[in-house]
Amino acid sequence: MSFATTQFLAFFGVLLLLYYTVPRRWQWKLLLAGSLFFYWFAGWWCLIYIGVTAATTWLAARRMEDLAREQDVWFREHKAGLSKEERKAWKARGKSRRFRWLLGCLLVNFGILAVVKYTNFVIGNLNGLAAALGGGQPLPTLSLVLPMGISFYTFQAMGYLIDVYWGKCPAERSLGRFALFVTFFPQLIQGPISRFGDLSRTLYAEHPWDSRQIAMGAERVLWGLAKKLIVADRLAIPLRTLVSDPDQYRGVYVLAVIFLYAVQLYADFTGGIDITIGAAQMLGVRVTENFQRPFFSKNAAEYWRRWHITMGTWFRDYLFYPMSVSKPILKLHQRCRNRFGGVGKRVSVHTCSIILWFVTGLWHGASWNFIVWGLLNGIVIIISQELEPLYDKFHARFPRLRGSRGWDAVQVLRTFWLMGAIRVLDVYRDVPLTFRQLGTVFTDFRPQALWDGSFLELGVGMGDWLAAAAGAGAMLVCSLLGRREPVRERLARHSPHLAWSGCVALIWLTLIFGVYGIGFDATQFIYNQF
Repeated sequence: MSFATTQFLAFFGVLLLLYYTVPRRWQWKLLLAGSLFFYWFAGWWCLIYIGVTAATTWLAARRMEDLAREQDVWFREHKAGLSKEERKAWKARGKSRRFRWLLGCLLVNFGILAVVKYTNFVIGNLNGLAAALGGGQPLPTLSLVLPMGISFYTFQAMGYLIDVYWGKCPAERSLGRFALFVTFFPQLIQGPISRFGDLSRTLYAEHPWDSRQIAMGAERVLWGLAKKLIVADRLAIPLRTLVSDPDQYRGVYVLAVIFLYAVQLYADFTGGIDITIGAAQMLGVRVTENFQRPFFSKNAAEYWRRWHITMGTWFRDYLFYPMSVSKPILKLHQRCRNRFGGVGKRVSVHTCSIILWFVTGLWHGASWNFIVWGLLNGIVIIISQELEPLYDKFHARFPRLRGSRGWDAVQVLRTFWLMGAIRVLDVYRDVPLTFRQLGTVFTDFRPQALWDGSFLELGVGMGDWLAAAAGAGAMLVCSLLGRREPVRERLARHSPHLAWSGCVALIWLTLIFGVYGIGFDATQFIYNQF
């Protein structure tokens, strides 16, 4: 049930009406029932997967907390009679018991994710390797269907589990309440990946009818639908044409693919997140923001602090930091520092970064184009970090450039095209083909396509290009004006009549210029595949 469908709008409308009709103490239970129905709509068998994740994580978290409590009680009663070594050994045994529960739950849930998402990828690579070595009968692939949102809800649940192990949040004692945290339907399809400490503050609270919050949430839902239907789905048409025949569409067309896919993906992904946050706000639930104007970033590291924020912080907090203080990495750090001095100190950090970005690419998809995409992002960030001394010398030589609008614009444009060139691996889905296409920008540019009308032969006419450009322009203007405060909040406070007029206009513009399928439904969001 995609957000941009009449089915979802009908489902959400009925749920919203019931939500503010039932007694407030039942609201979270209604949300749980609605979330399970939403997930059941994708296939009843999906409930088995998400049910296993919710149940095993809830059980393991409770058990870890109970063990920690039992240890604290026993320790307070007996610590006077224990030596320092005995106290240390007791704490180590208690931590080991909790770690076994943590590790077991992680293996179960990441194992499920690995089996359904990566089994055929591994089989395909083994078959390819066997064929290259002259092997025999290839292994058969399995008919596995990927449950909707499995990467998102697995990471969210495992983040909670690790937080309980670290003592950062208490274990939820109610299985139903925890199941709602895992299955909360607005963020189930494409995130954000929420933390339990953040989402639980409003998820289980009793919410009275609040006309202002409901109106603000509805405005954001409408804005997300406009991004999706007017911009993203319209640009998908020429992109399909450009990618369908790489031999014909080379050179300048590849630059068009880079630019158009950047705009389409941003409109599609942020449009979906707008619907998520807006729908949650209408229910009184606060969901974490996932984007912060990423196309204004001046370097790759800054870009990834602004794009898909909750995914980046998850990998940072639960993978990079623990890995960087693990025994193997600390040994590597000591060995490289002793052998190579100052340069060697950074080897361990860069090793962690490469592993982090390999996993990030693998999280996005079970194919080599995503793995290479992730590794290239990591390599670009590492190179940028290593070149910082040269950047400092450059700015010392030309001090007036630092902070100037012109130089900032150069950095922003450089980052946009660099990130876009790496991201085009997601479009062609073939690593050698992607690099060949990028090479044609320098060897077979074909600039005449920019003015000979060729771009009007890609499945869309001038009116479509103008509609997409107007929508993208509106996104840019709102992003610029909303640097300090979202435009909708500013209008609601200072010009409520203008805000309502804008919403009415946006409804009509979306209805008139939106790209629809059967039943006025839109295509699936791009990040649904993850």
